[in-house]
Amino acid sequence: MKDAHDMQIPSFDDVIAAHERIRPHIHETPVLTSNFLNRMTGAELFFKCENFQKAGAFKVRGASNAVFGLPDAKLSRGVATHSSGNHALSLSYAAGRRGIPCTVVMPRTAPQAKKDAVRGYGGVIVECEPSTSSREAVFAEVVAQSGADFVHPYNDPRVIAGQATCSRELLGQVPGLDAVIAPIGGGGMVSGTCLTLSNLAPGVEIYAAEPEQADDAARSFRAGHIIADDAPVTVADGLKVPLKELTWHFVQRHVTDILTATEQEIIDAMKLTWARMKIVIEPSCAVPLATILKNPEVFRGKRVGVIITGGNVDLDKLPWL
Repeated sequence: MKDAHDMQIPSFDDVIAAHERIRPHIHETPVLTSNFLNRMTGAELFFKCENFQKAGAFKVRGASNAVFGLPDAKLSRGVATHSSGNHALSLSYAAGRRGIPCTVVMPRTAPQAKKDAVRGYGGVIVECEPSTSSREAVFAEVVAQSGADFVHPYNDPRVIAGQATCSRELLGQVPGLDAVIAPIGGGGMVSGTCLTLSNLAPGVEIYAAEPEQADDAARSFRAGHIIADDAPVTVADGLKVPLKELTWHFVQRHVTDILTATEQEIIDAMKLTWARMKIVIEPSCAVPLATILKNPEVFRGKRVGVIITGGNVDLDKLPWL
């Protein structure tokens, strides 16, 4: 594993530059509250709604920062990535806005809604088997042929700096937070949250939320080193990927704890959000609320920012049907 000297760790100056660069291409998403969920949890919850973001997910922040930061000399070869969904369609969106090609390696089992969105934004999909090893092998072939600029879904300083703009907005929208919680898969959003809060609000606790059936980040956190699962199975399709060196750098330094939830708890929290807040969120985004409901003593009496990461749901395959 590389140490910090070999990695390009993004700084808070990179976050400020990213925010200026991507502002014309993203929404400043709203923060919503629910008296019902506040009573149920005993906390004051402030939901940062990235499900209302361009392309339906926070990942458009990091993707736009990478694409619009590309030097002109690299534009003709375009960009490429591997992703189960939201990063794929976000990179396709950003590439389309800049008028450059985008190729995406996606598992054949990825939600049809996400595949349709990638193609709708002009991205080209190359399918792989639903495992990290297959994804990386197929992707290596794609890049060898095209010479495209690889924009990793999360292990990329440009992407982390872009994702960090979300919590920067949140701090401006909701003063006096005690904690922020976000879902964790590869750790791009959590790393961005760590980057912003450690610079602007170091007293705010940072929690990550993960499915029990894809709990490699929680196990890594306890063990003190990265543990990677190759192909976990969970309803939270956006959280199946493992931590990498860059995201681990932030997680091990700044995260207070990583909490997990069962498949049923995730589905229940997703359904509860749809029913009570009247907003469409995908299963991955329900994991933070599921862990708050499961661990009320951790959050009771606190002002908690909850990052809802996206709303790209296959409406024909809702998990409670």
